[in-house]
Amino acid sequence: MNEPRLRTVLLVVAVYHLLLGAFMFFAPGAFYDSLGKFPPKNPHYIKDTATFYIAFGFGAFVAVRRRGWRVPVLVVITLEYAIHAINHLVDVGKASTDFIGWFDFFSLALITVILAALVTFAWRVQPEAAADDAEPPQ
Repeated sequence: MNEPRLRTVLLVVAVYHLLLGAFMFFAPGAFYDSLGKFPPKNPHYIKDTATFYIAFGFGAFVAVRRRGWRVPVLVVITLEYAIHAINHLVDVGKASTDFIGWFDFFSLALITVILAALVTFAWRVQPEAAADDAEPPQ
């Protein structure tokens, strides 16, 4: 993966998380009914979770331009998805249906693997000393 392609992927990651977070925050009932049907329904906690996704989106957006942010931001996002997937695996039988429980787990696990691969790409594309992140000499 080259620099322009990585920047494009980071922009997609940013937009995805900003849109997901906005959907969760501004329409928690619709989010629950369409994507997050994991009883009990709690709009407040859905909005709380939205704040993480919005923060991920802003972090990824900054990482588009700031090379030094890329690996740390992607590692944090990847860890969240990994922990989120494990949480869904533990509670797979508590979803509204077995299919949704397993689908949610495997979807989150797949996103985790994709993000982990993106971390390795970002690590390889990141130059030793990025000019835009260089600290001034002291």
